[in-house]
Amino acid sequence: MEATSSPSTVAAEEISLPRATTYIQSLLNKKLRVHTTDTRIFVGDFKCTDNERNVILSLTYEYRPPPPPTPSSLESLSLSGADGKVKMDMTSRFLGLIVVPGQYISKIEVEGEGGVL
Repeated sequence: MEATSSPSTVAAEEISLPRATTYIQSLLNKKLRVHTTDTRIFVGDFKCTDNERNVILSLTYEYRPPPPPTPSSLESLSLSGADGKVKMDMTSRFLGLIVVPGQYISKIEVEGEGGVL
């Protein structure tokens, strides 16, 4: 009888440690968009990571969605287009050098390449 391996085992075997290290090194100093579980987005230059998946970014901006509109403010918002979507700008601020805890990271993208890590 032939043993079958689980999908997670196969995926782990496909990426060798030297290949993964080379890929992470290729991301150094690239602009990353790090999405967190609380809906914030951090955009900055990737500096390093660790075994706990913490990410350090430099020259970082934080972007937050605006607070949900109140029923009275919805009346004053204009609808854009026929699809009925409301356009709302994200607020931003400059943070500089930051650590994003790995436990709160939901998605990482390489800015300008459209790739999701």
